[in-house]
Amino acid sequence: MKLILNILGICLVIGFTYLISMNRKAVNFKNTLRALVGQFIIAGILVKLPQGRYVIQKVSGAVEKILSYGSEGIQFVFGSLGDPTGPTGFIFAFQTLTNIIFISALVAVLFYTGVLGFVVSKIGKLIGKIFKTSEVESFVAVANMFLGQTDSPILVAKYLKIMTDSEVMLVLVSGMGSMSVSIIAGYVALGIPMESLLIASTMVPVGSILLSKIVAPQTEKIREVGEVKMDRKGNNENVLDALAAGAIDGMNMAMAIGASLIAIIAIVALVNGILSVLGLSLETILSYLFAPIGYFMGLEGGQVLTAGELLGSKLVLNEFVAFGKLGPLLPAMTERTGLILAISLAGFANLSSIGICISGISVLCPEKRPTLAKLALRAMVSGFCVSLLSALIVGIWLLF
Repeated sequence: MKLILNILGICLVIGFTYLISMNRKAVNFKNTLRALVGQFIIAGILVKLPQGRYVIQKVSGAVEKILSYGSEGIQFVFGSLGDPTGPTGFIFAFQTLTNIIFISALVAVLFYTGVLGFVVSKIGKLIGKIFKTSEVESFVAVANMFLGQTDSPILVAKYLKIMTDSEVMLVLVSGMGSMSVSIIAGYVALGIPMESLLIASTMVPVGSILLSKIVAPQTEKIREVGEVKMDRKGNNENVLDALAAGAIDGMNMAMAIGASLIAIIAIVALVNGILSVLGLSLETILSYLFAPIGYFMGLEGGQVLTAGELLGSKLVLNEFVAFGKLGPLLPAMTERTGLILAISLAGFANLSSIGICISGISVLCPEKRPTLAKLALRAMVSGFCVSLLSALIVGIWLLF
């Protein structure tokens, strides 16, 4: 029964994106099927193939080790406040948000030295050849395995003005469906397994291609750009300049996340206070609105409503709020339930991301602002569906 529900869920996700398509007659079903098969193969390698699971475990361990080095700088500046085993215990602001500064600085150095660019270009070329996407959009889709929704377009900023609506849609969808390496430490601190996050990130490029090309099929002629050369972030003078710029970006990101969490959680408390007069809460409303998604994931009983609440929180509020609720629940869940819920919540697709995408990418290419405004809402919904599709496909593999 769960298998049938998951298959129906996949059909509904793809059917929904077809329903909101900007040109249904132009959808290339052959490429759609190719991308769907590709997603199944990637998921099978990651969750069922022993070699794939081994690689995920090793990479997960390596990433967690790297993240742990951030505590050295945090404890130097904040002392015992930066030590979760210290007398003050765990403090999210000092031990999680501050680690974003270290990771952001590290990513900036990898940008400048060309390490990230090399990895992205190699994988991007391969994906472009297999799924018939342009080199520029393929690079951005792959970059979103590591970067945020406004960071990855920086790599190809000079090409944005010549990109078609379909290419821009892929940039937006992959950004909405992705996670930034800089804030993964925050998710892990909330109790989300690194392995789940890595699986979700790995499935972003192909899933984004699959759904974005349904929502915005390629009908315009793609302008050839020859050999695509990716820009280094910020045009820094040297490695130290890149490190400093990355640290400042990380500080701004940490402050923005902290501020938004304070505001969102407080607003939710206010709304719940008002709704309590009616015997309701925002969580209860969201759980019922999004419960059908949990049902098609093959969840049972109260877990259907739990999934609905988490998915609603992710879309209406943000993924930090949703992950914060999921973390404490994971120990009591089965491997399948925990993994598919974690993957379904991964990504930046929420209402506030619409404004972030439009403003962030418009800075790089003001000419594309009208296009971004036209595509952003569909891109947000499609990015949300990218995570759902990945979760449903992984859920099928875990039944065997």
